[in-house]
Amino acid sequence: MAGSLRSGEWNSMGSLTFTINVTLDGCIDHQEGIADDETRAYFTRLMDESGAILWGRITYEMMESYWPAVVCGNVEAPSAMRDWAIKLEAKPKYVVSATRNDFPWSNSHHIVGDLRLGILELKEATSAGVLLGSCKLATELDRLDLIDEYRLLVHPRIAGHGPTLYESGLPSTRRLDLISVKPFRNGAVAMHYRRAG
Repeated sequence: MAGSLRSGEWNSMGSLTFTINVTLDGCIDHQEGIADDETRAYFTRLMDESGAILWGRITYEMMESYWPAVVCGNVEAPSAMRDWAIKLEAKPKYVVSATRNDFPWSNSHHIVGDLRLGILELKEATSAGVLLGSCKLATELDRLDLIDEYRLLVHPRIAGHGPTLYESGLPSTRRLDLISVKPFRNGAVAMHYRRAG
């Protein structure tokens, strides 16, 4: 990502918010969550409120393999899912990858070079905030103290398997302040936290 930080602009930066589905035992396998109208509406609102989305390569490729086909009508999907796919198509998508350089999906951008600087520049350029949706990348960015908020959708399931949240660990405990809690009819709970201090 081109550009550089200018002094005095740190306060105008958008926040970086990590959001993900997780089971009670910490599993982040996307097939273990409850996918219904309520959960889709939740993530749609988060996407609508953000200025950009940030993924690692694996998450990007998982999304790229399905959602563009929904937009084109090559995959049968309910109208609500197609509407979500169209919004996702239009949203700026940023990808961190050391192994892939070509990202042809509409509005996709590759973050190259120094990871910390690249993410700071993205936050500076995105006053509406950046939504981070990749767990391995979240661990890397948390180690760099770059994540500002956390929006976890905790599902009423015990998966009994991985992958799990922050399974490769952090060097120290991350203390958070609770902003809000919202229970869903399906038993899931949306939890919003902000970094303490």
